[in-house]
This record gives sequence, C-alpha cells and structure tokens, in this order.
Amino acid sequence: MPIVCLAIIGQQNNPLFIKTYPEAEQDKELRLHLIVHCSLDAIEEKILLKRAPVDCFLGLLYPTEEYRVYGYLTNTNIKLVAVTNDASMKEDLLCGVLRSLHSVYVDAVCNPFFTLPSKSAVFEAKVHQLVSAMQ
Repeated sequence: MPIVCLAIIGQQNNPLFIKTYPEAEQDKELRLHLIVHCSLDAIEEKILLKRAPVDCFLGLLYPTEEYRVYGYLTNTNIKLVAVTNDASMKEDLLCGVLRSLHSVYVDAVCNPFFTLPSKSAVFEAKVHQLVSAMQ
C-alpha cells in the first residue's frame, strides 16, 4: 500500500487524527508518528518561504530512507500529512488524496456533534476508503 500514514494536525500542532496503514506494530507506528511530528518543522519552513499561497498542497516536505512525506495546509492552518513508501508515486495523485482528505475533514467538522480528536467509525471508514483507492 503506497500510503502508510495519514495525519491531521490542528492549529496548535496537536494531533487530531493519525492512522497507519496497514495497522502497524507499535514500534513502526511510533516511528511514523515521529516522522509526522518532524514534518511540522518542514511545514513551518514552507509557510515562511511562500509569499502568496496559491495552492494548499505543499508538495514533498522531506524524504527519509524508507518514506516520503507530503503536506497540505488548509486556509484555517490545519495540516494534513501523508507518508508514503512508494518513491515513484506522482505528486498529482497524492495532491488529489490530500484534497479528498480535506473534504472528508470539512464534512466531519461541519457536524455540530463531531469533536476532535475523534474515534468516529464513519470518519475513519471514509479515510480508509481514500487510502484503499490508492492500491
């Protein structure tokens, strides 16, 4: 599976949603959480370098030995992070996935009964559907 982790990070850099695909053993999951946490510095750097934000997709934030980390920044400063293990994945495809994740997130937070961080089965199912479409 090309996407190994998706994360939604709040305005205060607090994790709102982090999910690994497939379900990872604990040490691998912690490593992916660390990678997502480290991506916040790269996002901050990209924000400072961008003069007039035209597109929310930030592109490749940084590569590691095993993974490539991509970012997306919403207008409300919510950060979406995708970690992939496929070096040949096209950025356009990943941009589409992050845009779709943004739409799923917006649909969820528009519900007045939805609170973050959430364990909503419907929200997780929609996110899993996005990841499954990448196979």
